[in-house]
Amino acid sequence: MTSPPQIPAPLTGAELTADSTPVAYEVVDGVAYVTLNRPDYRNAQNSVMTYSLDAAFVKAVDDRGVSVIVLRAHGKHFSAGHDIGTPDRDFHVEYPNTATIYWDHTDRTGGDQRLAREMEVYVGMCRRWRDIPKPMIAQVHGACIAGGLMLAWICDFIVASDDAFFSDPVARMGIPGVEYFAHAFVLGPRRAKEILFTGRRFTAAEALDWGMVNHVVPRDELSTKVAEIAASITEMPPLGLALCKKAVNICEDQMGLRNSMDSVFGWHHFAHSANAEASDGDALGGMDARSMKASGAS
Repeated sequence: MTSPPQIPAPLTGAELTADSTPVAYEVVDGVAYVTLNRPDYRNAQNSVMTYSLDAAFVKAVDDRGVSVIVLRAHGKHFSAGHDIGTPDRDFHVEYPNTATIYWDHTDRTGGDQRLAREMEVYVGMCRRWRDIPKPMIAQVHGACIAGGLMLAWICDFIVASDDAFFSDPVARMGIPGVEYFAHAFVLGPRRAKEILFTGRRFTAAEALDWGMVNHVVPRDELSTKVAEIAASITEMPPLGLALCKKAVNICEDQMGLRNSMDSVFGWHHFAHSANAEASDGDALGGMDARSMKASGAS
């Protein structure tokens, strides 16, 4: 009988290095580079990655020498989304909650289990990271799919390479978009419906035209463009940057972002439960990583 793979513990701040896995970390000229580092799995997000990301962001916030945080990725793609099928998928593993005060999901079943986990590792973490007081830039190349969008959207700027592409194809699972539901705010209502209804990819050029990204540059110029933007931000006073960020985020929330997300998260979990009832416990509506890829979603 084959023993299950040994899932590593999330990294602590002291364990983060320029080469650490599943998240790498380094500081250059006042900029903290936080790098998704599961390239063999297209940087799919398991819980180990999520909690390691959180440790990296905390380290950057605590470092008074860091003015800007850049979120980027090793390998061919930024992120293929949530881990729904790699050998290191760790849905069943208990990790102490960081973003929410809620019970552990591993000793629960059914909808209770899914809700407890997704409140923490998806919505809770993304909201926590959106409130980071230092400016954050997403440096996106290749695929940015479903849960990958969530990581990009919590950043203040998105700079994409011209080979980047985006999609949220989870309507194929009968689910109304990823958990951090900001679609109508970052895309506008008409584009959000188009992207969700069709599940199609959209290009970096389209994302720029629709206002979802700030800049699109050739792939070989991506890191240079991000470094230039980050350098200009480092010249600004930290408190001024933090207050500007809070001011804009408050405006988004006053326009309904947070309340909308809460409401849609409920429908998201209704969809999971409806799937599970109809198909002997399968909350993903019969879809997995392979079938999602075969559908052209990634």
